[in-house]
Amino acid sequence: MAKTLGFGVLGAGLVAPFHAKSIVASEGGRLVAFCDLNAERVQAMASDYGVTAYDDLGAMLADPAIDVINVALPNHLHFDAIMQCAEAGKHVITEKPPAMSLAETDAMVEACASRGLKFGCTVQCRVRAAIQAMRKAIADGRFGKLLHADAFMKWFRPVDYYHMDAWRSLRKAGAGVTVQHAFHYIDLLQYLVGPAARVQARMTNLVHPDVALEDTLLAFVDFECGAQGVVEASTALWPGTDVRIEVNGTKGTAIMTGEKMATWTFEDDQPEDEAIRRLGDESQATAAGGAADFGFADHQVVVEDFIEAVNTDRDVIIPVASVRPTLEMVLAMYQSAAKGTSVDLPIIDDPSIW
Repeated sequence: MAKTLGFGVLGAGLVAPFHAKSIVASEGGRLVAFCDLNAERVQAMASDYGVTAYDDLGAMLADPAIDVINVALPNHLHFDAIMQCAEAGKHVITEKPPAMSLAETDAMVEACASRGLKFGCTVQCRVRAAIQAMRKAIADGRFGKLLHADAFMKWFRPVDYYHMDAWRSLRKAGAGVTVQHAFHYIDLLQYLVGPAARVQARMTNLVHPDVALEDTLLAFVDFECGAQGVVEASTALWPGTDVRIEVNGTKGTAIMTGEKMATWTFEDDQPEDEAIRRLGDESQATAAGGAADFGFADHQVVVEDFIEAVNTDRDVIIPVASVRPTLEMVLAMYQSAAKGTSVDLPIIDDPSIW
């Protein structure tokens, strides 16, 4: 009989409720506790869900009712927390990016693997039906030769967003648009067409002059498979429009807007194509104009898969190791922008980018 898993959410900020709601709605998961250094905030959130509040990670890790920790901390705090979780023998689902460096990511993966712990990442956009259809079509060769894979994220965040928490205006905390917001969509390109061979990036601040980080990214990507691509990402473009992911080949084109399949056209039309063209919900908010304007259905898929993976001892649907190439692309973009030149991958960590 499958075991019901107890979950603790580490962090009581903006994204914590999405993790909590997905756990509560899941089959086989039970929300046990929240943990945050801000005692007032964590007490309020724990009260909302009727669970335990901790203001010390060690205390939450000592709770025998907790099997899995969902790490929803600021980006720069992931590493130390996850290493503590691994040492305590807890499975981990972490928010993106897994860490702020490749070395930290590798150390976390090893720490979990050596203890037989599952270690997943919440890049939940991968599970959208439109993305899964694109991925299958690529695997089936329907695009022919892949030519382009592009991501356009033209969002808006007011100045207040960057001051709602101190870390959101700190470059060293990973608060820039590239790693904090666009990571999801850079990840989709990596997930669909494979790792990058070279990137060239430009980062600017267009409308948030009191915040010392980039609010806009323009990047060119050469993928190992031979395709090329563009990433345009911004939190400066009022009022904000839905993300667009495009894949083009010699025999087909697919475009996802928000979570809906907007274009699905192939040289070899198949019987299932009409149903694929209807995938997604155009009314579902996807955070274009507001930091919390999205649903938790994709998170729930990740959580329920994680529960099954623990109970059947298989790998999770989004292992952190599979997200490492995305982090490498992102770090290469920061290196490129800092140097003003293209950067070839693989790279080595360069802490000076922060």
